[in-house]
Parts: sequence; C-alpha cells; structure tokens
Amino acid sequence: MANKDDISHFIQTAFPHADITIESVEGNKARIRKPISTHDLRPGNTVSGPTLMAMADAALYVAIFATLGLEAQSVTTNLNISFLRRPPADADIIAECSLLKVGQQLITGEVTLWSDGASAPVAFAVGSYALFKE
Repeated sequence: MANKDDISHFIQTAFPHADITIESVEGNKARIRKPISTHDLRPGNTVSGPTLMAMADAALYVAIFATLGLEAQSVTTNLNISFLRRPPADADIIAECSLLKVGQQLITGEVTLWSDGASAPVAFAVGSYALFKE
C-alpha cells in the first residue's frame, strides 16, 4: 500500500504535466481532481472527452497504487466510458474510483466523474489494468 503523499510525489515526478491533485486514497479507493484549463475544452465551452478519459485512467492508476503500493507495474488494458452529461468549463473535474477486483494478473475498477459542485455525474467508466513484473 502507498499513502496519498507518496503517490502524489510519484505522479508529480513521473507525470509533471498531469495537473491532478490526489484528494484521498483509502483501501481500494481514490479521489482525484483536475482544474480545467482552455486546453481541456471543446467548442461549446465544454470539457473534452479525452480529458475525462484521462481522469478516469489516472484515478484507476492512483487506486492501484493505494492498494498494491508504488512497486506494482501495471498498464491499461481496457477503458470504457459513458458520457452522461455536458461538463461545464468553469468547474474542476473530480474522479472517484473504486477497485472492483484485484487479481494476480488483472485489476478491474469503476470511476465516476463529476463537475465540482454538480449533483449528478458527468461520466462513468469501467477499466482494467494488467499487472506485470520486469
């Protein structure tokens, strides 16, 4: 297991342009936040799908570290996302992940994505990561 500070340091070092904040990690769960910039927007002043997909993927990654520690080597093998409503440009995106199954070779989790302050989610994703050892 890794704690929030260790994971935050790793993410900032390995992915310095990620611009995410880890708000919490607990057991097999993680909550992360991303401030939205003009680079994350599509015409119509809405947050882009690729930004939401990246947040879902990152939330899964953080939850895996919280569960298995920073030594775990994993890669995304599948990510399915449903876009539920249009996220506004003026609110951070929050991703809440819960790992559903942690096996010896495959991890599956679900992620709900919110616009900060919204009462309903903007997207929902299910993803899998494969574990490997070098």
